[in-house]
Amino acid sequence: MKKKERKGKTATFEDLDVWKKARVLRKDISKLVKGFPKEEKYKLVDQMLRASRSITANIAEGYGRFHYKENMQYCRQSRGEAFELLDHLLVSFDEKYINDKILSKFKKQIFEVIHLINGYIKYLKGREDVDD
Repeated sequence: MKKKERKGKTATFEDLDVWKKARVLRKDISKLVKGFPKEEKYKLVDQMLRASRSITANIAEGYGRFHYKENMQYCRQSRGEAFELLDHLLVSFDEKYINDKILSKFKKQIFEVIHLINGYIKYLKGREDVDD
């Protein structure tokens, strides 16, 4: 069930575009790794799932923090996880688990999420300055 937004305010992190896009990325990664070799289950697959889940989890956790600075720090961690996920995808490409078309698709998704995280951080920074 989708929570309603209040006049220009978000009712929950689920209303944030950045979280929504990161959620799609997380779900796409989950589908992707199902086709990886069994010997990667506790190696690369586990790392990719953790990184993709940390992106959304950090956005959610930051949203629940009282101070803007705390929220921004969680967003920065989320951005770091996105870059980590990109590295894991490059390993997947190097190991020939994915092709260049799949890599390009995920790179596009990751950089879109990073762009949205950066925008959210900028927004939070602006809110912090207004509320001081």
